[in-house]
Parts: sequence; C-alpha cells; structure tokens
Amino acid sequence: MANSRLEMLKQIAHALAVQFGESCEVVIHDLRQTSDQSIVYIENGHLTGRKIGDAPSQVVLDAVRNSRRIQSDQLAYLTKTDTGRIFKSSTVYIRDDDGEPSYILAINYDITALLTIESSLHSLTGCAQGSSPLSSPPRRITTDVSQLLDQLIEQAVDLVGVPAPLMNKEEKIRAINYLNDAGAFLITKSGDKVAKYFGISKYTLYSYVDINK
Repeated sequence: MANSRLEMLKQIAHALAVQFGESCEVVIHDLRQTSDQSIVYIENGHLTGRKIGDAPSQVVLDAVRNSRRIQSDQLAYLTKTDTGRIFKSSTVYIRDDDGEPSYILAINYDITALLTIESSLHSLTGCAQGSSPLSSPPRRITTDVSQLLDQLIEQAVDLVGVPAPLMNKEEKIRAINYLNDAGAFLITKSGDKVAKYFGISKYTLYSYVDINK
C-alpha cells in the first residue's frame, strides 16, 4: 500500500511539473525516512539546488515532530532560498490508513520575476511609499541539515532576544525547548552542535529539555 501511494504521488508530482513548467519545483518527502534524507522524489530541483536523498525543510521536521497535532495542509505561503529566489509554496500532508502523515507533497512555484514586475507596476500606479508585495517574511528553503539546524538556532536566539553568550539559565531553557519543539534534535548529531553553541554540556542540554516536559 505504501509503495502504491508513493508511485501515485510521483505521478501527480510529474503532472504538476509538466503543467506549470520549469518554474515549478515539486518535491515528495518520505516522513518514514531518516530525518536527514527525506526527499525521495523531486522535479525541477534546479530551482533550489536539491536532489533525491537531500535534507528536509523545517516544515518536514515540524510534521515528524508534531504529526498528531497537524490538522490541515499549508497552502500558498512564501518561501525563499539563499540565492534570493521567492516561491509561492504549498505543503500537502499525505496520511496513512491510521491518519498519520507519511508523505509530504511540496509545491514551490518561483514568483521572483513576477514580484519584480509587480513592484514595477506598483511604482507606476502610485503605490504608497514603503509598501511591499510581500505581506509576510518568506520562510527559508534549506539544502542540507547543517544549514537547517543553523536556521533553527538563529530562530531560537531571535525568540529569546539575547545573544547565546549572554543568556541566563532560564533563557537558554526557553531557546532549547523551542529547538526541541521545532524538531531540531531529530537531526543527527544536533545535540553536540547545540550544546557547544549555548556553552553547556550535552547532559545539561537534555536536562533543559526535560524541565518543561
């Protein structure tokens, strides 16, 4: 059943890529795979530089970590790459017979050129100064787990609002529990990097996670 479901998803992914052309990346993540290598199928991977066997995005880690709390698909949100490309993205959760997410079908349509055109049109039509076609900051698309972990650590520090060397115990607990909730510790050897970043031992790191359980 799982294999037939995956083959059906590949068929759909290929159809979407053909329908919308080279500006549309379509990715299938297998949530049953190791969290470091979740991509099992991809069309137009040149848009993000990803390939089969590459790492998950933050959305995928969220799905693995919080599968029971996922209620609905995430549709038509913005993402971006390190090269500055902006995508209109959708994440569709494919569930198994028990209702648990087993695959993710992700669609990323490159709207970078369209935004440039829109910006030009806004300037011609007298759009209010300082306005932006982006209503909210786009999420970043990562290409490997090390980059993803760095992104999650950056988000944790931003959440606390204090640089790691200046954090007190309570602030470090808050940052580390954010990382835990975001699925950061599903990444192989992430504990070593996080402990070093916050200047604590791995024992202390996992004791901080246990505090809020």
